[in-house]
Amino acid sequence: MNDGTKVRRAGELIARLDLTNLNDDCSEADVAALIEKAETPSGPVAAICIWPAFVGFARRELSARIKVATVVNFPLGGSDIDATLLETQKAVQDGADEIDLVIAYDRVAEDPGFVEAHVRTIRANCGHAKLKTILETGKLYDEATIRVACNAALSGGADFLKTSTGKVEVNATPASARILLEEIAKAGSTVGFKPAGGIRTFEDADGYMRLAETICGIDYPTPERFRLGASGVLADLLAVAQGSERPGGKAGY
Repeated sequence: MNDGTKVRRAGELIARLDLTNLNDDCSEADVAALIEKAETPSGPVAAICIWPAFVGFARRELSARIKVATVVNFPLGGSDIDATLLETQKAVQDGADEIDLVIAYDRVAEDPGFVEAHVRTIRANCGHAKLKTILETGKLYDEATIRVACNAALSGGADFLKTSTGKVEVNATPASARILLEEIAKAGSTVGFKPAGGIRTFEDADGYMRLAETICGIDYPTPERFRLGASGVLADLLAVAQGSERPGGKAGY
């Protein structure tokens, strides 16, 4: 990849970034700082992803061209559909554009029908908001179970398949990403894909976008269908986009 291609690619990745703060001690001031970062020198990120408590504040303060994403049933993926439904309805009312739902991943192997029903219920109550289903692939352990989770979420009407919460030991990996993308390709749909957790460098981010292009087609990973769930990768992407010194002393190119 030559220097010009890297600069262009880094800008494309920034436009597909869900800039995230889901720290336990996140405050309104932290969200305000995230909003400020979201309008980067290389263009806006796709969305910010924050706790539900801050959705109303973020929607008031954020440019309309940047989406507000929030999380429900997060991070443990419980089985209380009513509680998740209330979270979702409140988030949509407050102005959320996207809902990132943790599925009941501990029930996938034994009761995928429950997972499908859970997703379908939340999808029916999202209104205009997109539903991104978090499968927590690092807790599903084997390929077959991950594929069952994908199919349950897709059957329930998910708009996106997302790998991880970023809160467990194993988050996004190329292997799990490949499985999700293969199931999206089989469905022949426009379902989106979001790897999350452990994406720290331009090379990490670019690798996932290349994988999406390879499996789902070169035109697949638009900002509407491909997102990167990360908080720490922005500085590296900006350095590459601007040809400046990268964190860790790497050259911008």
